[in-house]
Amino acid sequence: MKGYLRHTTSLKENSEIILGGSKSESNRLLILQALFSNIEIANLSTSDDSKAMMAALKSNASLIDVHHAGTAMRFLTAYFAIQEEREVVLTGSDRMQERPIGVLVDALRSIGANITYEKKEGFPPLRITGKKLDRNQITIAANISSQFISALMLIAPSLSNGLTIHLDGNVTSAPYLQMTSQLLEQAGFNCDFSRNVIAISPGAISEEKNIRVESDWSSVSYLYSLIALSASSKLTVSTFKERSLQGDSALVQLYQSMGVETTFNADDSITLQKISEAFKEPIAFNLVDTPDIAQTIAVTCFGLGLSCHLSGLHTLKIKETDRLFALQVELEKLGAQVTITHDTLRLEKSKGIRPNVTIDSYQDHRMAMAFAPLALKTSLIINEAEVVSKSFPEFWNVLKDLGILLKVE
Repeated sequence: MKGYLRHTTSLKENSEIILGGSKSESNRLLILQALFSNIEIANLSTSDDSKAMMAALKSNASLIDVHHAGTAMRFLTAYFAIQEEREVVLTGSDRMQERPIGVLVDALRSIGANITYEKKEGFPPLRITGKKLDRNQITIAANISSQFISALMLIAPSLSNGLTIHLDGNVTSAPYLQMTSQLLEQAGFNCDFSRNVIAISPGAISEEKNIRVESDWSSVSYLYSLIALSASSKLTVSTFKERSLQGDSALVQLYQSMGVETTFNADDSITLQKISEAFKEPIAFNLVDTPDIAQTIAVTCFGLGLSCHLSGLHTLKIKETDRLFALQVELEKLGAQVTITHDTLRLEKSKGIRPNVTIDSYQDHRMAMAFAPLALKTSLIINEAEVVSKSFPEFWNVLKDLGILLKVE
């Protein structure tokens, strides 16, 4: 499936968009709901990842396939490890079977979990035999994917002795751990996260808890990019909180550097407006806490003709694809000069954009969506356009409503 985008310099004026619930919040809450049935969730994500999570939690099968859903793979590894007297094989797509999970498996084994590898050591598929876990101390590297640590945090209240997690080194993606901590607190559990120690007490929920999921800040990043690349435009999007649990709410400050002003409205919507073309160069951001918006920012800078240096990107190599390599290849197709290391990307100031380029998405939803806003600068085609359903199923409809999508076929 391909997405054909028309070149237009402006968006439909004063548009209003309603975005679905955050995938990150939804998937955490789904695990908690499976462990504590009196949690009710409103505004759940409609993403493929959340659908995969819900399907897995409802299934009684011995083989659970999460396909491309990385969050589901990590969280369900911990979840099934404590489902006593149940044995499952947890697997995913070919790419999922290339994404390392050994650090999480080792951590769970250290407190007694019974997990073995079906194929390659350190990678899915996993054979998990659920059992009661009594040990309550784990030490784990702090600079790994935050999803490994969140997976442990989510099962902690259901363990008879709770869990204390000692983080060794500098923490990566701390806002995602703070999100998990705060969702646990909202559900009524005691979670103490100070310095490099996370202590979670065993708990129960005595009354029904109703928790509403905020819309997804990662998804709205593509709308920030559209506003930044437009000649002049204003866009209102809901539902977002000024005091968000999501680390990607840093977009408010980051895109201020690229001429976009954010206004928080009384009805929990935000209004994005292009206010400036005067930029300070080079754009330099450390995205160690917000790696999911790195692709969006790199493409925005290229479209604006800005140089940028992005750091803190070491986790991008183990995502749906090697995102640093993919960014370099696709930006260079368009005429960019890009240098990457294991954790940085440097983009030189560009003088133009090659027209009518076909962008490969590498089965990565964020590649497809990050490049789409360049339709405000040139015509382009996005391969594997359907991949956006992983996190933002409504994406192409939103672009159609804004007047820049030609067709998807």
